[in-house]
Amino acid sequence: MVLLFEGKIMKEPQSRLIPITRWNEFHPWPEIGALRNIRQHCRSNGFAPAFVKIGARVLVNERKFFECVARLNEQQECCDVV
Repeated sequence: MVLLFEGKIMKEPQSRLIPITRWNEFHPWPEIGALRNIRQHCRSNGFAPAFVKIGARVLVNERKFFECVARLNEQQECCDVV
């Protein structure tokens, strides 16, 4: 999977769990506030597989997060065809 951000190729997502508060140390997008919003509505927006809760901590499964993004982008492209 190749990820682009503002036309630049990003690193290949790994299978690691990243605390929401440290997400931007690894990725420029989305910002922490937006990521928290995605997490808050994860059951309705399709991102539930990307989040893991351990105690009070919420971690993001990096690979699953970008798989969700790719899946939603594919669905959007299918809807755009008229």
